[in-house]
Amino acid sequence: MEICVDSVESAINAVNGGAHRLELCSALSEGGLTPSLGLLKTLKTIVSIPIFVMLRPRCGYDFQFSDLEIGVILKDCTLFKEAEADGFVFGALTSTGNIDIAACASVILTAQPLPVTFHRAFDVATQNPIKMAQKIADLGFKRLLTSGRSPVAFDGKCLIKILIETMKDRLIIIPGAGIQVDNLKDILVTTLAHEFHGSAKVLKQYINKNNLKFNSIYKEDPIYITDCDTVKKLLNIYKNHSKLE
Repeated sequence: MEICVDSVESAINAVNGGAHRLELCSALSEGGLTPSLGLLKTLKTIVSIPIFVMLRPRCGYDFQFSDLEIGVILKDCTLFKEAEADGFVFGALTSTGNIDIAACASVILTAQPLPVTFHRAFDVATQNPIKMAQKIADLGFKRLLTSGRSPVAFDGKCLIKILIETMKDRLIIIPGAGIQVDNLKDILVTTLAHEFHGSAKVLKQYINKNNLKFNSIYKEDPIYITDCDTVKKLLNIYKNHSKLE
């Protein structure tokens, strides 16, 4: 069970709930961006489970990065390695929607010997999903996080199942996006996935004394955190499913 977090509070709640691994980001509201070095260093002093760091320097779902942006990503990767990151999460596409082989190869090389997960850039790519998964494995990625090219993993579970059957031991396929207590069992039963990814987030209550909104899209500026009890429930579902395999 991998839980994605973007704060100290969420990380602690995920660990206390039984998470096996953290995906560390900033700005999960933007799909997850590169976190601060200080956040990783702080968490390495208080949690003992593996921490995989997101490498994504800006928002936007094109996943196309310039040479300068790749330079930023590689520098971040090096700094996070020095700060004892346990792995990385990255993905890049070309303007035609195919995997950016050069960008991915450079990140894999810089991250060595640490494992790298290819993230949900896979889900917005135009490349044939099976051929793309094979190329991801060929490049040296160890995992692929995917919703099965659907808005949520529940809707994409049939493709996820095919990917798992096809890739077998070459690439670990991780269902992710919209995984909840009420749909995890069905996803696991259908896909036979051995890992899954979620945020287990809830809305944090706080008082905005001045009623000033920084983001006019929302009635209130929301703060989401990982909920320890939800993590525990997800873990129990996962454990019960594993016993049946």
